[in-house]
Amino acid sequence: MVRVAGNGEAGPGARDGRAGLPQRAAALVELLRYNAARTERDRRIADENLAALDEAGLFGVTVPERFGGRQASVRTLVEVGSELGRGCGSTAWTTSLINISGWLVGLYPERAQREVYEENPRARACAVLPPHGTSQATDGGQVVSGRWGFASGCLHAQWALLGVSVTDDAGTRLDQGLALVPMDRLRIEDTWHVAGMCGTGSNTLVADGVFVPSHRVLSVPGAMRGEYPTEFADEVLYRAAFVPTLALSLAGPLLGLARGGLELVLASLAEGRGISHTFYEQAREAPATQTQLAEAAQLIDTAALHLWRAADEVDDWAAGGRCMPPFDRIRVRMDIGTVARCSREALDILLNVHGARSFADASPLQRIWRDLETGSRHAMVNPAIATEMYGRALLGIEEQVTPLI
Repeated sequence: MVRVAGNGEAGPGARDGRAGLPQRAAALVELLRYNAARTERDRRIADENLAALDEAGLFGVTVPERFGGRQASVRTLVEVGSELGRGCGSTAWTTSLINISGWLVGLYPERAQREVYEENPRARACAVLPPHGTSQATDGGQVVSGRWGFASGCLHAQWALLGVSVTDDAGTRLDQGLALVPMDRLRIEDTWHVAGMCGTGSNTLVADGVFVPSHRVLSVPGAMRGEYPTEFADEVLYRAAFVPTLALSLAGPLLGLARGGLELVLASLAEGRGISHTFYEQAREAPATQTQLAEAAQLIDTAALHLWRAADEVDDWAAGGRCMPPFDRIRVRMDIGTVARCSREALDILLNVHGARSFADASPLQRIWRDLETGSRHAMVNPAIATEMYGRALLGIEEQVTPLI
């Protein structure tokens, strides 16, 4: 297997003492590849994948140790996502989004955490941050209604975290919240019909007058300021910066898809095929092949180095017990945009190397391409917006283009 920066086999990823998790993810890559077409066809993660991930503890990467979880670092979260992405983009994306939802649960008061995990330590959650829901204040909490699209992982979750507007008794908007709701109080509408990441089952969740107690409503503006209601202030993971951590959870699978594409093209070239309409009986002998592979691998290395740097910085600020400054948080968004851009560019080069056969229905490369093109368009990883944010920050312009910093 070709080695690119940060492939999870050794080194900096071991900093939190949980280096075994990326290795466990890597051990499942062949299984995920085998089931990738079925996952796409069925528009949900294959049951065999779910069982293997659960057995390996890879849905508990961010669950508090108090409930039997791994409580690993942000670096470990993105390394696991990157390893799984080599095998199946949809499975990696869903696993990473379930894990980041577990991290969000760890920010709530202990009472809410117990309601999620005490009876079922392996409970899974999904999340939709934008405040698409409305609420009405009532005694002890909020009555929530709304529709939340793109709920990745909802087909495999027991809880959902849903963005809502929080109101007072008079209906005046007081806050933006994230309501923690049991999935059995919600309805799933089958709306996820897409070109890529088909297996994530990112359908629409619907709530109609669901009561959510106050201790299960997290203030999003407060969280962006680093104000988390968890009573366990000594747990480093749950001090990580809010928006950077959310965004980083999306980046690992994107890098993994590019890495998986490189591995497939290298395996194909090892079979000794030629280049049509040329004198090259083996494509690997062509300088064009060699230079393009080098360019693609270097782009993947670049993406990995930016991803590891960003994750390590988030972990370092959390370990120091300090709120990550806005400039540093913006640079993380720039790093994540770089991951998306470099991964896409690398895969585009690899498609050129592999040729038109890349787009045959039987070729895994076309699915990787569609998954990467789709996942990297998530608004939180948008390279153009990240670049504008970073440019403004470098110039000292305080007014930004998004509140999600």
